[in-house]
Amino acid sequence: MAIFIHAALPGVTTDQYDALNAQLQALPGDTFAGCLSHTCVATDSGLEIFDLWESQEAMDKFGTVMMPVAEKLGFPTTGEPPKAQQVHNWWTPGS
Repeated sequence: MAIFIHAALPGVTTDQYDALNAQLQALPGDTFAGCLSHTCVATDSGLEIFDLWESQEAMDKFGTVMMPVAEKLGFPTTGEPPKAQQVHNWWTPGS
């Protein structure tokens, strides 16, 4: 079952996000396996991430890879955990 994730990252900058993304993309294998859609939005207070994952398991696997890299780059380790919701329906225009 697909899940939608919303993560608010107060105090995180687009430069920090870009550094994290670059390091994750440089890892061997398919780091983002199971991610159906990803959007990062800059706000006045930081960043907001909106992801669609094919399953909770795929998102959890990504988290085990992503979190050590994020911590190494100085991302906050406290705060609200991402909000996860089961998806009733999703589609991609033109597919």
